[in-house]
Amino acid sequence: MLHPHTKGAAVQNNPHTTLVTPTAPIAAETHGGRAKCLQRLVRLDLPVPRTVALSFQAVDRIGQGHLPDVEKVVAEFPEGALMCVRPSSQDPDWGGPGAVMNIGINTAKYESFCDTMGEDAASALYTRFVQSYAVHVARLDPDIFDDVSGDPRSALGQSLHAYEAEMEEPFPQDRAAQLSAVLLSMSRAWHGTSARLLRQAKGAPADAGLGLVVQQMAFGVGHGTSGTGVLQLVSSDTGLPQVTGRYKSQSQGRDGLEEKTAMYLTRDPRGPSLQDIEPEVFETLIGHAQLMRTKLRAEMQVEFVLEDGTLHILDGVRVARSSQAAVHIAVALADDGIIPREEALMRVEPRTLSELLHRQVAPGAKRDVIGSGIAASPGAATGRIVFNAADAQASASRNEPCILVRRETSPEDIRGMQAAHAVLTERGGITSHAAVIGRGMGLPCVVGASNLRFNLKRRTITSADGRVFNAGDEITIDGTSGEVLVGAPAMREAALDDTFKRFMIWAEEVADIGIRANADTPADAQTAHHFRAEGIGLCRTEHMFFEPGRMTVMREMIFANTGEDRRAVLERLLPMQRNDFKQLFRIMEGKPVSIRLFDPPLHEFLPTDKAGQRELADALDLPLSAVTRRIEELSEYNPMLGMRGVRLGVTVPEIYEMQARAIFEATVEVSRDGAPVVPEVMIPLVSTRREVELVKTAVDAVAAAVSSETDTDFDFHLGVMVETPRAALRAAEIAPYCSFLSFGTNDLTQMTYGLSRDDAGRFMSAYVQRGVFAEDPFHVMDTDGVGELVKLGATRGRMAQPGVTLSVCGEHGGNPESIAFCREVGFDYVSCSPFRVPVARLAAAQLAIKDKLGL
Repeated sequence: MLHPHTKGAAVQNNPHTTLVTPTAPIAAETHGGRAKCLQRLVRLDLPVPRTVALSFQAVDRIGQGHLPDVEKVVAEFPEGALMCVRPSSQDPDWGGPGAVMNIGINTAKYESFCDTMGEDAASALYTRFVQSYAVHVARLDPDIFDDVSGDPRSALGQSLHAYEAEMEEPFPQDRAAQLSAVLLSMSRAWHGTSARLLRQAKGAPADAGLGLVVQQMAFGVGHGTSGTGVLQLVSSDTGLPQVTGRYKSQSQGRDGLEEKTAMYLTRDPRGPSLQDIEPEVFETLIGHAQLMRTKLRAEMQVEFVLEDGTLHILDGVRVARSSQAAVHIAVALADDGIIPREEALMRVEPRTLSELLHRQVAPGAKRDVIGSGIAASPGAATGRIVFNAADAQASASRNEPCILVRRETSPEDIRGMQAAHAVLTERGGITSHAAVIGRGMGLPCVVGASNLRFNLKRRTITSADGRVFNAGDEITIDGTSGEVLVGAPAMREAALDDTFKRFMIWAEEVADIGIRANADTPADAQTAHHFRAEGIGLCRTEHMFFEPGRMTVMREMIFANTGEDRRAVLERLLPMQRNDFKQLFRIMEGKPVSIRLFDPPLHEFLPTDKAGQRELADALDLPLSAVTRRIEELSEYNPMLGMRGVRLGVTVPEIYEMQARAIFEATVEVSRDGAPVVPEVMIPLVSTRREVELVKTAVDAVAAAVSSETDTDFDFHLGVMVETPRAALRAAEIAPYCSFLSFGTNDLTQMTYGLSRDDAGRFMSAYVQRGVFAEDPFHVMDTDGVGELVKLGATRGRMAQPGVTLSVCGEHGGNPESIAFCREVGFDYVSCSPFRVPVARLAAAQLAIKDKLGL
């Protein structure tokens, strides 16, 4: 067997080229993860072949032409032993150059192997090395071996001839010279431009180091039971216990593991298995894997070799895992006492939870991509193209999945979005209407797909390569990657099982900042409740007015001439609004619900096309000219900075009065039936103290009236949405009138930058790529600019009103980096789309754990 030993270790005391022993100076930060793992396996007394580890510094010097004492490295291995060189980066995900095996074989050694393992096996070893050396070390074109054929000895002769003809020199025969060339080649491959860009895309720093391990070859070819394989104790898809992997007789490396000739590991009616032919070896292998799981504190994939029935462990790597598997593995390790719960929480990347919450395109599925945009709402869905809300609703009535395609969505499209399985828009950014509503509904959404041509008149979309897709054609929206695909690729279903729920409860117990959900409808609230949100941090009431029966009433109110006329019309909306709030309060079971009063400009409720205007004129029994005149009166050059939010509440106070009454009457009714309700009334788009004074006076008056009429005392909190820079700067004046300040960072970012959140998607990717912005500021909070305003507002607000509650209710509330900032500033909670609650909660838990550990 090829066991490492300490005697005669000429390189052992050199930290840059050191024999892997239990006490050798090896660390992942200096020699890479593979070298460190091999040392741990040696400490477990597993049958690891003799190995020498080269440090990052040594490999870096090799790339500069300064080789270590290769003769001393070679001397660490038995005379005539072959070697393999494999990469050892700090993080396995960063990759590295491919392994080179059978270093040291030459013509004399080949003849010796023919006697000991047979001519075919020896020829295969030599041929593999010749071709690998030619391509990866000598940098020859692989095509020179295309015509190699015949029996193994003939193939070897042809390979040697092809190499020597191309290089015009004999194939190198000296073991040290071969190893030197391989080391130099792998070092330079790591430092190449393409390799550097590739690993940076995977999150590696620009100066990431590479270590190399030189390991004695254990042969999976030869006499007796010989072969290679991999084994793991869990499924990579589910994380549940399951011995998986493959074994291939008479093979090297991982080449044969996907071939039909590979064997199963465990007994299987479909064919022979390792457990059948070598039951003792199989049980030993299982024991080694279990030991690695316990001692290395992770589920490991074991790479092994059988050499004439003798087992060698070449390597151990963390099991590849889906998001579902990551959660199951972490929970199982904690349940078995191998790691504490806090560490289990740290083992799962928060963003990957989105893959658990939504249906996804299956890994490995064929993807025919026709366009791409901003991945605005995760998940994937397949359906037939429709171009308006009415067609989406018609499809839903026929139980036909559809994809709603719009240039950009508006509040009028909400019914179509509810009927569709996914949304695709030509315009928009991460906080555009389609993106925000899609995330709230858990609806896959791609926005800003500007490389597709939309022709809504002809009802077509055209891809960059000229393919035309009509209404009724089937496409798939991948809101996780931002891609638009042709047809219906295989899907992986969402996986929210009991293990996931337990994992999230652990996170809830650790997190020290509250997590609420933005929810506008009973369905949203139900989702928020299911994910154990601590309340609703933002309920956008305007979305309740776009139901068909309510839209007409809203339009009547808009055309009313006096306040009394408006109140009369709004009386018809009052019971509808009251019922909305009763449903929300009951679903949330006494948890706080923050209700934002009406925010959008009134023109959004009026039709923009002639046909719609004629229908409205008929419905209201008005001349068409009166309808068009009123629409013109309400039109604005910049409606997002116009007559909306508190400005409507001050100038058209009847709307806020009706909403306040609906909130308080619902509070009284629901509190009688169950847990007391303490609603939070939020005023949007505030800029001045006087705006708050006026609305507060009106809301207090309605509260007093409802209390008197119902003979019931109730509590409520009044607060503002800080989404203008002035509100943040003047928070000291505003806070004394408020119970809470909720920072609406979508609009605050828009106004601070002077960027349209709906249009910025057209150039944002170019800005990020060219380093103008480090990240899309609508996706990750700009802690320097917008963050400074948030800090100022929070500090000044708390100085003037020490008990004021602080929160973020923009989409940044679901972003892990932004949560870290909010927690640092001392916010009480963040609020985000319901389906982002688990992501936010895990991120908050990990931040608390890092603080506890001083990381």
